[in-house]
Amino acid sequence: MVFLESLKSKIVKDTDLPILLKKWQAEHKKLVFTNGCFDLIHRGHVEYLAQAAALGDVLVIGLNTDSSVSRIKGKDRPVQDEYARAVVLAAFSFVDAVVFFDEDTPEKLIQAVQPDVLIKGSDYKPEQIVGYQTVTAKGGQVKTINFTAGYSSSRIIEKIIRAYNPK
Repeated sequence: MVFLESLKSKIVKDTDLPILLKKWQAEHKKLVFTNGCFDLIHRGHVEYLAQAAALGDVLVIGLNTDSSVSRIKGKDRPVQDEYARAVVLAAFSFVDAVVFFDEDTPEKLIQAVQPDVLIKGSDYKPEQIVGYQTVTAKGGQVKTINFTAGYSSSRIIEKIIRAYNPK
């Protein structure tokens, strides 16, 4: 159970986040931030997060709460509850912290984290990404990462539904 405890330590309360941020700043760590629902983890998520982590020393993930996911994705989402999603993300060795946010966008969390690098998928232009102004105003970078074609939680859910409800 030591492993599970180490995962839990990566799931950070927003009230404890400032302590970690000060520690990383004192160590001159390059902080990378990304966010999402991460409902059903798949190959595309793994590749995206690994690429994000490679852009710095510390990877912080802003994770939408269950209520936030429902507002964004619909009443049948998320498939997994927020704690289950957080544990799966925390299991990756290249993830340093997972922090929940309940708003529809991570703007407040990005302002708190003040990342050196802000990452989103390539379906956005950097200047359209929530937090762009916050990060670039302090000299940080906003970058996009290409998605792995053919992988999405929505597509997986549709496939499962078709498999169990053939017409």
